[in-house]
Amino acid sequence: MTAGTAAADSSAESNTTAATAAPKNPDPWQPLNRKLYGFNKFFDRWLLKPVAKGYDKVMPDPLQRGVSNVFDNLLTPWVAANQFFQAKPRNGFSDLARFFVNTTMGIGGIFDIASRGGIAKHEEDFGQTLLVWGLPAGPYLVIPFLGPSTVTTAVGRIPDSYANPIRYIENERTRYGIYALFFIDTRARLLEAETLISGDEYLFIRDAYLQRRQFLVDDGKVEVDPFYDEEFEIDD
Repeated sequence: MTAGTAAADSSAESNTTAATAAPKNPDPWQPLNRKLYGFNKFFDRWLLKPVAKGYDKVMPDPLQRGVSNVFDNLLTPWVAANQFFQAKPRNGFSDLARFFVNTTMGIGGIFDIASRGGIAKHEEDFGQTLLVWGLPAGPYLVIPFLGPSTVTTAVGRIPDSYANPIRYIENERTRYGIYALFFIDTRARLLEAETLISGDEYLFIRDAYLQRRQFLVDDGKVEVDPFYDEEFEIDD
């Protein structure tokens, strides 16, 4: 074997190893996702964001914080349930204690007394539970009106929706009114965070979402960004 042949074989082996080690692309549907992102962006720009900005401007900060606290408190029992599903009973009981303290002493959750008392707030949903059970996240997916997700997280949204107490309000007008307030409040919370977006908005939001989901699934452990070698496209 010549030196040139050996070098070529070594290079081929190196390339094969690198290709094997490279992470699988989590965003194979990017062309479709970009179109869906554009649709959501249009809807947000002309309806949801203006309403959220008006809400943020009109609502005093303490009242707005109280509304957010109530919605967070309503979902806390489901957070606790997912802690138990994931075999984390200590966190599950902590979340149940948090719900009890805020519902009673916090007047239905208006005031976050639990956090002041050192009871930590957690973020858990059924999508995370599926991932903890070992299901793969699946491809990145932008859902119309709902935004960033993955296939597994999208499946997890189904039981999440049934666990939301708002769903069981009998009076339709009241139920839809509270749902509207819930989505407006959720959008208003993102107003400040979106000022951090730079470069290609689609890539920025996608990467931030995937990193955040992995962070939550790993309970704070930092993983390598699967898109670390992908260049950002700068908007004109």
